[in-house]
Amino acid sequence: MRFTLIKDLKKEQGMKNILQFLLFFILLYLTANLLVKAFSFGLTLDSVALTLFGSEENFIDPLSQASFLEYIHTEIFFIMMVSFTLSAVYIRVATKKLINAPLVSLLMLSGLSSILMLGLAYFVTPKAIVFYLGSFYLWNFLLAYMTLYGLWRLFFAKSL
Repeated sequence: MRFTLIKDLKKEQGMKNILQFLLFFILLYLTANLLVKAFSFGLTLDSVALTLFGSEENFIDPLSQASFLEYIHTEIFFIMMVSFTLSAVYIRVATKKLINAPLVSLLMLSGLSSILMLGLAYFVTPKAIVFYLGSFYLWNFLLAYMTLYGLWRLFFAKSL
């Protein structure tokens, strides 16, 4: 993460371009992730519950424990990588230093919470699906905000 060491991004146009493309890829990941979740896992209480627990009436099998653990395993990796990378870029380009730490902390906590709540919903109580969806939507909202803000700063800010 060399961009955290560069003092003036105006002088390092190559690094500025790399950061812009990185943020575009994060935006692409966000869009693709939402589409994949919408069509395969679900983005509502009923669709997530149907995916996790199945439905005897509709002859839908529940998600197996092995499949669930594999899904959680990949989610942990992607949420961690995207959160840490975006946080490093956001802290580098953001101007409001006072809210950087709480915003980055909230991003990390909502990503972690979404993983923990989904595990809790699967293994303990289906009621945790509500908290999973809340933290999932919060994480995605913060991800979108921080990415778009970073892109805006990289393209239009005069003080980088």
